[in-house]
This record gives sequence, C-alpha cells and structure tokens, in this order.
Amino acid sequence: MANAENEKIRIMLADDHPLFIEGLTMMLGREPSFELCGVANNGREVLEMLPTTLPDMILLDINMPKMNGLETIKYIKQSYPSVKIVMLSGYFDDAIIKEAKAKGANGYLLKSSNKEELIQTIKMVYSGSIFSTPHHEEPAAGEFLVNDKFLQQFNLTKREREIIQHIKDGLTNHEIAETLHLSVYTVETHRKNIMQKLKLNSPGALMKFIIENQI
Repeated sequence: MANAENEKIRIMLADDHPLFIEGLTMMLGREPSFELCGVANNGREVLEMLPTTLPDMILLDINMPKMNGLETIKYIKQSYPSVKIVMLSGYFDDAIIKEAKAKGANGYLLKSSNKEELIQTIKMVYSGSIFSTPHHEEPAAGEFLVNDKFLQQFNLTKREREIIQHIKDGLTNHEIAETLHLSVYTVETHRKNIMQKLKLNSPGALMKFIIENQI
C-alpha cells in the first residue's frame, strides 16, 4: 500500500489486450506519483496476484477471459475491501456503470480517455471520490452511433445498431453477449439479421461497410 515515505499510488493493471497494456504501462510509468506493481490478463490472475502485489488500486477491464471484470469485483472487495477499483471500458453503458458501482467499483474510465483524464480519475478515486464516471455524456436515445441516422434507412432496430457499434469497437460475439447481458446465440441472431438488412455476406464486408460509411 502507498505510504508516507514514497507517496506513490501502487497500481495493478488487468486487461487482456497486449497493445492496450503496453500503452497504459508507458503512460503510468511517466507519472512520478504512480507505481505499476503488477499486470494481469484476466480476473483469476488478479485474485492470484493480489496477496503479493498489494496494490492501492486496480484498473480492471470489464471484458476479459476466464473471469470478467464485473465478476472479479466482488471477490476483490471480499478479501481486500480497501483496494480501489476503476473499471476500464471501450464504451459508455449506463446499465453496466450502475452494476459496477453496485458491486463495489470506485470509478469507470473509458479506454478512449486521454492521459489527463486517466491521471485525474486515478487521483480522484485514490483520494476518496465516491464514484468517478467518464466526462463523456451518455448518448441520447437514437444517437448511440455517430452515423445513426444513416443506419435508420435500413430499418435496423436500436439493439442491432448497438451491436454494430460494439462490432466497430472490435468486440467478439462473446464479449458483446457479456456486455449486453444476452446469450451468444441471441447476438449471433442479431448479427445475421444485420447482415441480411445490409445485404452483406461476410464479417469482413460488414467491417468494410462500417469504415466506408464512417459509422
């Protein structure tokens, strides 16, 4: 734990994307008041590492294999209630933010946040902020996508447009299912309907469609 001698905030990072870990590690390393004390790739590794790393704070990705971030929170809080937890996510989802808060998370940070927002969130949570949320506003109904009006001409439902956004963000069917609290089968069905409505025949064609139409 941080002490008066060095006053550094000991931070553990938990995420399963190597490039994101590398970038965040570099940012944390440049901040003199932070100390990266461990990196885990899933929730189970977090629990295994906690007794030896003893972090002040964990930056915890929501979507991870073996045990996701939301599942991991309750186990952390049971044994290490003083450890601060900031959830990492690629999107603003009010339902998930509320669930994370209810389970004991202390903050929620978008992966698209800049360095200043990252540092501010860490310091605010560490200093005792009740619950730190992204500065971004939640999308209003019907404005979930940047180019939502364009998609409406294809008679896509709100859920289908939402799934397209998650596909754009690089999430797999399993990750989308976890995020939206749906079964993988339901997500696959939505994807098939999306492909039919857009008259596309492959995942690559869908991604090309998203890029070309700036969705």
